[in-house]
Amino acid sequence: MDIETSKKLLSHFSQFITPNRLKLFDQVLQSRTRYLTVILEDLFQPHNASAVLRTCDCFGVQNVHIIENKNKYEVNPDVALGASKWLDLIKYNNSTENTLEAFKAVKAQGYTIVATSPHKGEFLLDDLPLDIRPAFVFGTELKGLSKVAIKHADAFVKIPMYGFTESFNISVSAAIILHNFTEKLRKSSLHWQLSEKEMIEIKLDWMRNTIKRSELIEKEFLKIS
Repeated sequence: MDIETSKKLLSHFSQFITPNRLKLFDQVLQSRTRYLTVILEDLFQPHNASAVLRTCDCFGVQNVHIIENKNKYEVNPDVALGASKWLDLIKYNNSTENTLEAFKAVKAQGYTIVATSPHKGEFLLDDLPLDIRPAFVFGTELKGLSKVAIKHADAFVKIPMYGFTESFNISVSAAIILHNFTEKLRKSSLHWQLSEKEMIEIKLDWMRNTIKRSELIEKEFLKIS
């Protein structure tokens, strides 16, 4: 769909949504970003999977890449609180080893694969450069990242820890890393915001997820436009 048709569809959809909801959409879009992204490798606990999505939504990270090797990614609605409907979830599940496929796709978009590991630390979290456009990779709850992920990562980041426990829970790690990076990013001079085209496309998706029978409404609109 070209951008002009998309704008017209936005206008048409707007009559089915309250002014307050439309205002909220616009406010949230101003803080959304694809400058960084998150990759989740083979998570199996719905609680953690859902908590990470909620964290991404809270910090404005629009795209989440989900690798399903042995485990299917399942969301716990009581934890996610609807976060998944506001994010773009890209799944990789065509084979038994989908990590390389995901890495290849993400690198093609200009991201740097940054593995999160308590045992390897090329960068401490505060020292991670802003200009690398990170794709933060988080691994399974018990074993962490796979050997394939560690081998093909471009960089490693480590959260400083001062206790006896070796690592944070994955959802806590994601929250700490995303909060740290997005706060610094928003204070920087880098262009981290979405383009106009991206904002329109995302807003349309949010409207489709909000309006009852949106598919039928859109189909009828496109017939006459």
